[in-house]
Amino acid sequence: MGTLSHSVEDYLKAVYALSRGGEAAATSAIAGALDVQPASVTGMVKRLSESGLMEHIPYHGVRLTEEGRREALRILRRHRILETYLSERLGYSWDDVHDEAERLEHAASDGLIDRMAAALKDPRHDPHGSPIPTSEGEIEAFEYLTLAEAPVEARVVVREVRDDDSERLRDMATQGLVPGATLVVEGRERLEGPVRLRAGTADAPSVVVGYEIARRVYVAEL
Repeated sequence: MGTLSHSVEDYLKAVYALSRGGEAAATSAIAGALDVQPASVTGMVKRLSESGLMEHIPYHGVRLTEEGRREALRILRRHRILETYLSERLGYSWDDVHDEAERLEHAASDGLIDRMAAALKDPRHDPHGSPIPTSEGEIEAFEYLTLAEAPVEARVVVREVRDDDSERLRDMATQGLVPGATLVVEGRERLEGPVRLRAGTADAPSVVVGYEIARRVYVAEL
């Protein structure tokens, strides 16, 4: 592929994120993710379908082609390496790295990203626990529950936090919802309701986490 425009890269990354479960990405969801009008999405999807990066499935939405997926993973690698470098080498907090990486990812060359990755000893995950694609276009596959789905009384470890909102990330850090943290799910009030949990020690106090945060925290049972 030749050099892609910033907007094309953003579309590829958005569709990849929205279709990770294998389902097609609805145009309304793409519009919401990118904060653009649905008519703009329709035009861009047509253009990217003609270029072989996406395929439109009538009445379902959009999926990336194999070429589109490779490009999306290349962009995702740039973003997540930048986040990791900003965090580990420049002292940025995990709630500040996303916006900075968004600005830098379109300008950074793949060569620069590979040098950053080598300097970081080829990290496998970014500061939020998200897997970093390799330079060959491979990405770690996983099946995690969200904290909102974890069974009551389960002992879990936080693997990934999917959020780019700085305020929510700060709240998560305050509540101990960071990659590697061990938690015990004590209960929930109702379906799609707050979750009560504590850190994995017997004397730790309980905290209540709202559903909007709990559904963005991915965990594995221990």
